Amino acid sequence: MTTPALFPGFDGLMTLSRREGVDIRPTLLRVLTDLYVQANAHSGEEERQFVELTSRLIDQVDDATRAAVRARLAIYPGTPAEVSRKLGLKPLTPDRRAPLPYDAPASPSAAAPVKAPSEAQLRMASNLSMQPKDAAEINDMFFRASARERALILHDLPETPLRASARIPPARAARAIETLEMAAFAADVENFTLELGETLILPSRVAAQVVNDPGGEPLACAAKALNMPSAVFQRVLLFLNPEFGSSVDYVYRLSRLYDKLSERSALIMLAAWRGSTMAVTRAKYQPGLYDDEHFRARSAPAQTRPAAQSPSAVPRTGSQGSGS
Repeated sequence: MTTPALFPGFDGLMTLSRREGVDIRPTLLRVLTDLYVQANAHSGEEERQFVELTSRLIDQVDDATRAAVRARLAIYPGTPAEVSRKLGLKPLTPDRRAPLPYDAPASPSAAAPVKAPSEAQLRMASNLSMQPKDAAEINDMFFRASARERALILHDLPETPLRASARIPPARAARAIETLEMAAFAADVENFTLELGETLILPSRVAAQVVNDPGGEPLACAAKALNMPSAVFQRVLLFLNPEFGSSVDYVYRLSRLYDKLSERSALIMLAAWRGSTMAVTRAKYQPGLYDDEHFRARSAPAQTRPAAQSPSAVPRTGSQGSGS
């Protein structure tokens, strides 16, 4: 069966799953379902592809995953009839394309386009060791994502088999939290960034990206990786950057995100930040060194050896002739 264009890489992931012995089907079904229900309506082709993919997964996942997907699709008016029958769902309305309860537009032209999962999102469902290249792609995807997309990524991360970073030692984390709070009160972004980078073992470039991100989600992940109390995190939001802290919506949104954010999600993002640094380092140095050696090996002119001189041609020194 050929891979539908809307969800590229599906068959490759299944092959990887069989080869590595890691069952990624539960995570993949959850991701596909979350992406599908984000839009209010779908074209016929999008619906066909969703039915094709989910039908292959529903019978192959565990009961907990099937129940979670069933609950998600039970309240979605656009659930395809074939999927509803497979899950044992009753139609939500006589017309399954009826508007949502809040009267959102249901016509395909008015609905937001469905975003196919990127390669990085698909790797999130299959990668175990988080190689530097994969970590860099996950890192880039997260920083490019919108606030809603970031929340969805962080919500799904605990269900993935990605390897999280080790917890920061409690004593070290406690000292860092105290220092970070004092720096935030003084609006000292430079020292705040320095302390965060040293504690989380991040280079200054990445630490600055985390602290200065306008969305605030990376900072929430960093604070959760330190197990920072929620009240302290709220004070950091209020004082660290007065421009952002003066926005009630900004502080409220991130406070809610922080309370729901799991430690595992934060530690997985920390692993991605660290791994992306390794990828940048390799890209900066390894190819250049390799090409240089290759170039020198091919372009260096052939050197001829000087003719070996016979022993008789070597001039004797005075000390050598004194013994005869």
